[in-house]
Amino acid sequence: MQPEERNQHRDRNQHRERIRQVARDSFGWEELRPGLADGMAALLDGRDVLAVMPTGYGKSSLYQVTGTILDGVTVVVSPLISLQEDQVRALSEAHDVPRAVAINSSAGERERERDWEALADGSARFAFLAPEQLANEAVRERLAALTVSLFAVDEAHCVSAWGHDFRPDYLQLGDVIEALGHPPVVAMTATGAPPVRAEIAERLGLRRPLRLSTGFDRPELRLEVVRHESDSEKREAVLDQAAAVTGSRLIYAATRAETERLAEALEERGVSAAAYHAGLKRAERDDVYERFIEDRVEVVAATSAFGMGIDKPDVRAVVHDAVTESLDSYYQEVGRAGRDGEPATVTLHYRPEDFALTRFFAGGEPDADELARIFTAIRAEPGISRTQLAERLDVSTRSLGRQLGLLRDARVLDGGDDALEPADVRPGQAAAAAVAEAEARQRIELSRAQMMQEYAETGMCRRQFLLGYFGEELAEPCRNCDTCSSGSADRWAEEHDAGVEDAFPLAARVRHQSWGAGVVMHTEADRLTVFFDDAGYKVLSLTAVRENDLLEVVSPAA
Repeated sequence: MQPEERNQHRDRNQHRERIRQVARDSFGWEELRPGLADGMAALLDGRDVLAVMPTGYGKSSLYQVTGTILDGVTVVVSPLISLQEDQVRALSEAHDVPRAVAINSSAGERERERDWEALADGSARFAFLAPEQLANEAVRERLAALTVSLFAVDEAHCVSAWGHDFRPDYLQLGDVIEALGHPPVVAMTATGAPPVRAEIAERLGLRRPLRLSTGFDRPELRLEVVRHESDSEKREAVLDQAAAVTGSRLIYAATRAETERLAEALEERGVSAAAYHAGLKRAERDDVYERFIEDRVEVVAATSAFGMGIDKPDVRAVVHDAVTESLDSYYQEVGRAGRDGEPATVTLHYRPEDFALTRFFAGGEPDADELARIFTAIRAEPGISRTQLAERLDVSTRSLGRQLGLLRDARVLDGGDDALEPADVRPGQAAAAAVAEAEARQRIELSRAQMMQEYAETGMCRRQFLLGYFGEELAEPCRNCDTCSSGSADRWAEEHDAGVEDAFPLAARVRHQSWGAGVVMHTEADRLTVFFDDAGYKVLSLTAVRENDLLEVVSPAA
């Protein structure tokens, strides 16, 4: 072993020992779940980390332990004030851990100034910020004046257009990271399908990241799907299930009005219930949340607004009254059940026509004229900042996020938000390229919705299907889903051709004659599902693939 290799080996051992010590002495964790210590060691070595782990796995420990060990400031980008406050509280309750501050609009200007001073003098070393704040040049300048040793992005799927909580303000984070000298970055998400992972790494500019994807199997969750022929039949079944289960439970519905109807119907049955949606005032939403956490309300009927930051360990059932736009969002929502490790049931109720009603491309079709106007303004003043551009066009900086993202993805715009650089093309060409990019994204969104329908209608073990979607393999049927209970999963397994997996292994990179590069998601007796980088999810006839030599395996693993 060469001297340099010996030193690296020694450093790694020291890192591991320090990680174990801090995890045990400061946070009370005698053991860390698989992958977490590897991620912490990589960050201490100066590497970036992409951690794709389910809700409740302990992803926050990646920055909590590492930030405690490192000397500088750990910046944590977290999308909700309530989530920031929970994270600050968790650090304050740990032993011998640096002080944490959340710099957000809930505090007064004087308190925010004291927090910045604490970061500057070293008396605080964890800083929680919302992505919107990092669009503020003054905030970015104050960060640049600090010694930032770790940059953590929580809910990192928000940076991805494939992530169901896409937020344009996350798009600027790659520029912020570079402006800070690219300290080690840890990007954390519970949404782990291949297109989301790829876009997180690209948009944050991660360098040779250690990719951790583990823990998606939640064996304590019983997976069920129930098909209905009418809306009234479905609603009654949802109410019957929610009323019959004991303990805390969640119902997810598509509209605000439906959450209120469901909550009212449950109250009439003698079940304490409340509706939660974005149309409620902040104080009303907080009240529902607090009553649910404190077990003063049994059921919350909610839209997807009841999402990030929900940390109640003893939810016994998550019932979906409506299909979600993707398996990514579905699995994140059902992951709020059984976080205490005890049995819980998650059920999707649907009608076949529900899939036709799924909303695609929530932002709507892009406006080509507006894109051309934006590009014209940038071309007239190369190097203009996003803030200056917003002033020139009399729009908010936030509203520019999506359009600038499309122009960048279409490769007609370069540079960070501090200095936008246009390509040498006409505004009309730039707008057309951005619209084409948006249309490609819409095709992929449609394919993801089709995968949701595949899950609802499959005869295979549902857990095997879900894990395959997230790139994990379960060798045998789970025995804790409705297809296993009905015998359907066993019949499917008997018909399944194991040779298909030999020819097209799970996670293999492949190339199709028409759709280009892709990755194998899962196989069945007569077909296989591939996610293509440009065309989305496609279910291919195995006979057609073999007879026409349509698919070439490029590499055995993605």
